Amino acid sequence: MRSSRVCAAGAAAVVAAVLVASGGPALAADGAGNDGFTIEDPRITESSGLVPSRAHPGVYWTHNDQDSGAYLYAVDSRTGKTVARITMTGVGKPRDVEAISMGPDGSLYVGDIGDNLGGKWSYVWVYKLPEPKELKDQSVRATQYVVKYADGPRDAEALMVHPKTGRVYIADKKEDGGSLYEGPARLSTSGANVFRRVASTDLWVTDGAFSPDGKHLALRGYFGGVGFAWRGDGRIKREGRLSVPLQRQGESVTYSPDGSHLMYGTEGEQSDVEAVEVKGAGAGGGSSDGGGSGDGSGGFTGGATKGAVVLGAVVLAVLGLKRLFRRG
Repeated sequence: MRSSRVCAAGAAAVVAAVLVASGGPALAADGAGNDGFTIEDPRITESSGLVPSRAHPGVYWTHNDQDSGAYLYAVDSRTGKTVARITMTGVGKPRDVEAISMGPDGSLYVGDIGDNLGGKWSYVWVYKLPEPKELKDQSVRATQYVVKYADGPRDAEALMVHPKTGRVYIADKKEDGGSLYEGPARLSTSGANVFRRVASTDLWVTDGAFSPDGKHLALRGYFGGVGFAWRGDGRIKREGRLSVPLQRQGESVTYSPDGSHLMYGTEGEQSDVEAVEVKGAGAGGGSSDGGGSGDGSGGFTGGATKGAVVLGAVVLAVLGLKRLFRRG
């Protein structure tokens, strides 16, 4: 989100003080790809999407929301170091890449779906490419799909591919609570792919992810999140608030490869990816107990922490300044 960079930087010191005062979130991990890590690559300063590799255990794919090229980065979670940079070809120059997801066929889906002016672009793009079998710097040809919304242009930062059906979903980003949009059963290159509203999210969404078994949908914002039970065809039922850790500018979330943890990422240089355990998750699953008890288990929480409340005030102040800059 380039339009908020100056404002966010001005609040960085305050947010850092909150992080120190709160002691920071605890990490829980016990397997490949389940540990939190720090992204060490100095080229990655605006990590806006995150998804675990299917072909390379312990590796996560990420990207900047605005970069000098159509790049994806493979980061080894054991070291935090980039082990490959992929240049997507066949897609032109991306505008505002905000999300990345993995399809059931092992393809990467990249959402060039950001629109900070909330309706400037009459269409946005989704790119699809095969996950490279070898981790090295290389160019990979991607397929570009044109996306439009049935009810008009909008800003969005969350793109999720269902791990069983392969259907693509987008959650838009609205301050007063957004919506979930469903794409066609299969994306087509022959014309615009129209996404239709299927549910309300009641959240200002910055990213989202399906659990590996496809039974749960996690949506996050800057300082909160909501978990939903997935009932198919865009039908969702709220399970509870997610235990989103305190971060500088929380932009990404994904499940760990085995579904046992939710991995939360943030923008900034040497940004941290925090791991929060999902109680009762089996291999490829989500929370088996629904997570709605409000006891802080299962990746859910019953209320905001003091640090989160303070961070919320900071974020609201930053975004208020951002709106003033837009109007100026």
